[in-house]
Amino acid sequence: MPQKHSKRYNSAIKAADLTKNYPLAEAVEVLAKFPKAKFDETVELSFRLAVDATSGDQNVRGTTPLPNGSGKKVRVLVFTDNAAAALAAGADFAGLQDMMQKVNEGWLDFDVAIATTDAMKQVRTLARVLGPKGLMPNPKSGTVTDDIPAGIKAVKAGRVEFKMDKSANIGVGVGKRSFTAAQLLENVNAVIDAVGKAKPATFKGSNYIKTIAISSSMSPSVHIASTEFSKY
Repeated sequence: MPQKHSKRYNSAIKAADLTKNYPLAEAVEVLAKFPKAKFDETVELSFRLAVDATSGDQNVRGTTPLPNGSGKKVRVLVFTDNAAAALAAGADFAGLQDMMQKVNEGWLDFDVAIATTDAMKQVRTLARVLGPKGLMPNPKSGTVTDDIPAGIKAVKAGRVEFKMDKSANIGVGVGKRSFTAAQLLENVNAVIDAVGKAKPATFKGSNYIKTIAISSSMSPSVHIASTEFSKY
């Protein structure tokens, strides 16, 4: 029985050949031709990696600033004894015991959590709550820091974190549909470079990055030609 598709998907099929792999600039142009939703959709890059996802020393994660920001308002929670200073530096929420209690009770209305080094000793007890949501502060992602103003500025300016899942896939938001093609290209190139440079030292095979596709919240994926990332 033939598969039924939405009107939006059928319109996208008419706009481009979805079986083709496109050069990056062309892929961004194709995405722009797809029907838009009534909201400003997030544009995402999807990576499939060739690493061994079951091997701890081949885990891929990291952060990178987006040259043109993410287009998203980032709500920042700071775990610190000096809540007043964190709030003055731009945090949306700040505190320690009071904030930890709220999180333990199920409150998760924030996008990024930052912790000072001292606060982290207590915040570790929230790992079972924050870990599965990808919200646990981590030194590698720059979210455990004693320079709270710089940490807040970095995440609010559009620094994104990427982390491989159990199937060796990574999804990273790179902007909004309202961005210009040039803005998206700069952001996409920054993320591809960051993921490429995060290749584990223990990975010895070829084609570390198998595939990359770009899509928006309501669109099908456009596959990017391997020539755009084969150097990794």
